[in-house]
Amino acid sequence: MTEPHIHDAARRVFLRAVASGAVASAFAGTGVAHAAAYPDKPVRIILPFAVGGSADAVARLLANKLAERFKQPFVIEAKPGANGTIAADYVAKSAPDGYTLLLNSSAQAINPTLYPKLPFDPVNAFAPVAQVVQPGPFVIVVNAQLPIRDLRELIAYAKARPGSISYGSAGIGNSLHLGGEMLAQAAGIELLHVPYKGAASIVNDLVGGQIQLMLNSWLAVQPFVESGKLRAIAQTGLQRSSAMPDIPTVAESGFPGFEFTSWFGLWAPAGTPAAIVDTLNAGTRWAMGQPDVLERLAPFGTGAPQPLSPAEFGRFTSAEIDRYARVIRKARITADS
Repeated sequence: MTEPHIHDAARRVFLRAVASGAVASAFAGTGVAHAAAYPDKPVRIILPFAVGGSADAVARLLANKLAERFKQPFVIEAKPGANGTIAADYVAKSAPDGYTLLLNSSAQAINPTLYPKLPFDPVNAFAPVAQVVQPGPFVIVVNAQLPIRDLRELIAYAKARPGSISYGSAGIGNSLHLGGEMLAQAAGIELLHVPYKGAASIVNDLVGGQIQLMLNSWLAVQPFVESGKLRAIAQTGLQRSSAMPDIPTVAESGFPGFEFTSWFGLWAPAGTPAAIVDTLNAGTRWAMGQPDVLERLAPFGTGAPQPLSPAEFGRFTSAEIDRYARVIRKARITADS
């Protein structure tokens, strides 16, 4: 008859231990306590692009909000070059403790096919964390002096001049390059790719007539379209973006199902504890869904990330790798081409 009293006494001792912090200290050496305290020092977000571009703007929106949520600095560190592989290599070889993260564009899904001999595994070296910005469309623009007012006229113009209609991109294998290739493959036309070192030079040469065509974000070309120097003929999302509601999609211009978008995501080194990854996933979804952030994203033609778990974001990235691989292989694009 005394056993229930023994249990009650033990329970009271346990509860007092919890209240005093003794039980927590017993687990101080485990990952549970460590994850619960994360982050307890500054976190670095490695960016594969130069400061000042759209990627930098997105990174700073995220970093500021994560710092607000977690009460720790989130510091942007740019390591540009090689279509994002320099930054990715750095993060892949960093400690898997949640304090070094990679924010990359859809280049993260392009590079596994574009660079077959990377010094790191472009898939398995990372733990997917979260989508940062949902897939957003590009806009197809031409020099306003050309007799091209819509996509059908572009296709007819290009077919009459095979291989002589040039389009610019920010380098071999970047999103703007692959978008042009996807358009050419879908429309059955031959376009001449001209790689540049920066997006600003592309716009200047397009306005000047040195090239005839480009894909870019609406934010990058809007002033030139509104001034009449460039003409927007189509956008590449499945549905029209609220940022450019008067511009038809490629899909509604005669190519049902055509979609080419760009997005941003967050990754950690493989082996980062799941509790830390989950914490960052929740924080990212909260950060990029705040009203002031959505207001800043609107001119890009995009918005808050899709509500994907880390595993779902990993599957999304895998599907994007397969999609880009088909375009790259069909066009026979390599990092050295």
